[in-house]
Amino acid sequence: MRSDPLAGGERPISRAAEGRRIGERELIGMMALLMACNAFGIDAILPALDDLAGSLGAQGNDRQFVVGIYLLAGGIGTLIPGAFADRYGRRPVLFTALGFYIAFSLACALVTSFTQLIVLRALQGFFAAGIIALPPAIIRDRVGGDKMARMMSLIFVIFLLVPAVAPSIGQGVLLVMGDWRWIFVSMAVLGVAMTLWVHFRLPETLHEEDKQPIRVGVIARNMRSAVTLRSTIGYTLASALVFGGLFGFINSSQQLIGEAFGAGDMFPLLFAICAGCMALANWSNSRIVERHGARRVSHTALFLFIIVAALQLWFANQPDESLWTFVPLMAANMSLLGFIGANFGSIAMQPFRHIAGAASSAQSFMRMTTGALLGAAVGYAYDGTARPLALALLVTATVSLAFVLYSERGRLFGPPEPDNETD
Repeated sequence: MRSDPLAGGERPISRAAEGRRIGERELIGMMALLMACNAFGIDAILPALDDLAGSLGAQGNDRQFVVGIYLLAGGIGTLIPGAFADRYGRRPVLFTALGFYIAFSLACALVTSFTQLIVLRALQGFFAAGIIALPPAIIRDRVGGDKMARMMSLIFVIFLLVPAVAPSIGQGVLLVMGDWRWIFVSMAVLGVAMTLWVHFRLPETLHEEDKQPIRVGVIARNMRSAVTLRSTIGYTLASALVFGGLFGFINSSQQLIGEAFGAGDMFPLLFAICAGCMALANWSNSRIVERHGARRVSHTALFLFIIVAALQLWFANQPDESLWTFVPLMAANMSLLGFIGANFGSIAMQPFRHIAGAASSAQSFMRMTTGALLGAAVGYAYDGTARPLALALLVTATVSLAFVLYSERGRLFGPPEPDNETD
C-alpha cells in the first residue's frame, strides 16, 4: 500500500485543501477509526449489560435495547448528513457528528434510569450518524471501482479490530473503575481524539463542481436515484439483510455465550476471535479484489455463507450443541462477511461519484435501519438456544442472493471493474 499522498488516476484534492496532504494509509486509518467510534459505542458496553441492567432495573431481554436502539436511530440518522455534506463539505458535518457523539456519551454516563439511557442512546445514534455515513462518501470522492473495494476492505480490517477488542476494553474499564458509566466516558475520550485528528489532518474532499444545493427536490432526487437504480439496489438490500443477521448475533451474543453455553467469563475472548476472523477476511479481500473483481469474490462468499449457515442451523437443532461447534461456525460466517460487506458497498456506490454524500446517506439508511430492525428481532427472539440466530442467518443470506440476482439480471461472477474516476 502506498504511504505517499493519493495520486495517479485518483481525483486530486480540492484547491482549498491544498494545505493538507494525507497519505493513503493515514486516510484509511482515519476513516476506519471514525467508523470504529460507532462500533466502540456498541461493543464496549456488551460485557457490562448485566451490571447495567441490575443498576437501572432492566428486565430480561430489555437490556438488548441499549444496543438495538442505537443501531436503529443511527440508521435513521444517516439520512441527514449526506445532503449537508454534499453542499457544505465533509469536514463540517463530521465535526458536528463527533460533537454529538461526545456530548451524548457523557450524558449516558450520568443517567439515573433505564428509560433515560434508552432515550439518550437513541439521540446519540441519530445525531452522530455522520461518522457512519460519511467515510464511504469521502473514499468515493477519491476512487471508484474495485480500487474503492480494496480501500474499503482495508478500512474494515482496522474498523473490525475495534469490535474485537472493545468488549475486553469495556470489561477492563469495568474491573478498574468498578462502574459501567466509565465505559461511556471512554467513548467520549475516543470521540475527542478523533475530532483532533480530523481537524489537523483531513483535507476537504468535496470538489466545488460536485456541490449540490440544499433543496428538498434535489436531495430527494439524488437519494431516490441511489436506492432505485437496478444495478445497485439489490446490493444495498442484500448487505442490509446479511448484516441484520450479524446485528442479531451482536444483540444476543452476551446471552448466548454466557447463558446458553455457560462461558460468560470467556465472552470477550470469543467475541474477539469472531471479529478478528472478520478483520482477517477483509485484509485478504483487499489483496485479491482488484485482481478477481468485487463481484466474483463477493458472490462466491455469499454462496459459502449460505452453506455454513445451513450447517449452523443443523447443529443448533441438535440437543447437544456445544460452544465448540457454535463458535467455529459463527467465526466462519463472520469471515465470509469480510468478503461480502465492503464489496457489496463499493458496487452499490460506484455510479454515484457526483452525489456521493446523498448516495452514502440513502444506502446507509437502508442498510442500518433494515439491519437494526432485523437484528433486534433476532436478538429479542433469543430462547436460550442458537436456533433463532442460525435460522435468521440462513434465511437472510438466501434472500440476499435473490436480491443480487435481481441487480445482476441473473448473471453472477462478473469480471473486475475498472476505476471510472475520469468519466
